[in-house]
Amino acid sequence: MIKAAVLTLSMATFSLTSLLGAAQEHGHMPGNKHIPVTKTIHIPAMKTMKAEAPTKLIAVFEPTAGNITEGVVTFEKVKDGIMVSGKITGLTPGEHGFHVHQYGDLTADDGTSTGGHFNPMTQPHAGPEDAHRHIGDLGNVTANEDGVAEFSFIDKKLEMNGTASIIGRGLIVHADRDDLTSQPTGAAGARVGMAVIGIAKASE
Repeated sequence: MIKAAVLTLSMATFSLTSLLGAAQEHGHMPGNKHIPVTKTIHIPAMKTMKAEAPTKLIAVFEPTAGNITEGVVTFEKVKDGIMVSGKITGLTPGEHGFHVHQYGDLTADDGTSTGGHFNPMTQPHAGPEDAHRHIGDLGNVTANEDGVAEFSFIDKKLEMNGTASIIGRGLIVHADRDDLTSQPTGAAGARVGMAVIGIAKASE
């Protein structure tokens, strides 16, 4: 719109200049005096505001069909990586596979529409401390006798931008323990809770 305004104003000025010049040339101006031509006004283009990179993400769990899993997990950028913190309820006591999945698609009531583990570097499935692993391999969370898992740990491979960004990806908690070796998913069983990782509202 701004460029169009400048172009229109420039064309109008050009047309006025041409008419005045023609009139002076043919002696149609009073006293054949030259009339000063108005200068073109240049309107500066609006600067594009650069969005700040996110520093905190959030995922709100909902249960898959037949389950009661709920919870909230946050991902926060810290000096040594990404701090993953959360509380998940409605689990059976013990360890449960916990992974970032490829798609933030929760349309399937069993969680399968989130696809496989998020693995942009095409690495084998492994544990969170292994050098070669899926980006989404976050190991296990452990639920107490009440079925509640509370956790906080730092992961060094998760990212909030670039090819390893987890924004918009799925987050899954499984029925069983991830053995950290079986391919491609660690034999972690069915998906009992699902979420989408999004950008958290900035603290005021």
